[in-house]
Amino acid sequence: MSFGQGGPQSQWDPWKPQSQQQPWNSGDGDNTPDWAALAEASEARAKRRRLLFIGGGALATVAIAGAVAVAVVSANGSGQASDGPSSQLPATADIPSATATEPSFAPTSAPPPLDPKDFVSSAKKDKAPLSPDLLFPGTQLTMGDTVYKKGPTADTRTCGSAAQGTLPKVLDANGCTRLLRVTYTEGDTAVTVGVAVFDTEAQAAEAKKQADKKSIVRSLSGGGVKSFCTGAVCRSTTNSYGRYAYFTVAGFTNGKDVTEKSTAVFRAGDDLAEFAFRQIRRRGEAQASAAAEG
Repeated sequence: MSFGQGGPQSQWDPWKPQSQQQPWNSGDGDNTPDWAALAEASEARAKRRRLLFIGGGALATVAIAGAVAVAVVSANGSGQASDGPSSQLPATADIPSATATEPSFAPTSAPPPLDPKDFVSSAKKDKAPLSPDLLFPGTQLTMGDTVYKKGPTADTRTCGSAAQGTLPKVLDANGCTRLLRVTYTEGDTAVTVGVAVFDTEAQAAEAKKQADKKSIVRSLSGGGVKSFCTGAVCRSTTNSYGRYAYFTVAGFTNGKDVTEKSTAVFRAGDDLAEFAFRQIRRRGEAQASAAAEG
């Protein structure tokens, strides 16, 4: 006996909500569900859900991409996306590159300082005014604890006439153009400094080389300074710097001879030789400084 109702059996469609699920009748009358059919229906529903999820994800991706594009355009400062053709976009060369190198600059350096000696090594560059009072200014000179009083000065164009011994020949042979002299005293000690002027450094160096123990500048007296070193033994020095050769002769104003024990005379000669060197060098420094500022 069959427990089914009469009439055609309704079919259950899993995709139609109106349809009702009916047990699958195998015809054997035991009312056992058809598990294979149920599994196929469940798999069909799951497949459809996957298709819906994939489609929805693609639409979401497109929407996000569109939002990003609008955000990028808005960040460009205009606030609106450009609707122009792609040919109107900036060229690649106009877009800053993350790999662009930093600009480089050529190294710079300050010019080397001017050498003061260059300005006193030749007549072509040594153009500053020159006289005994300019080279040896003031009325006295202090060297250490000793104060020397400045005495008479002289500027001789015929160098040999202001020298004695072998020095006149040396000065004339090397082209001396001027011989500037000044005398300083300290007690009964007197020193005459003579600065011979040449056109070139080579001439001054050669004059220094040729000078010997008998090459002596003539002492300068007068103006309250007694004659000295005219017959007595005196001490002399010779040196050069740039285009200048400078000489000293030191002795006593009382006519005594200079001996190895005459320390005051030796000190006075060395002090005035040092002062002559400093003044010639300062002359070069002054001209070098003026040239640098100019």
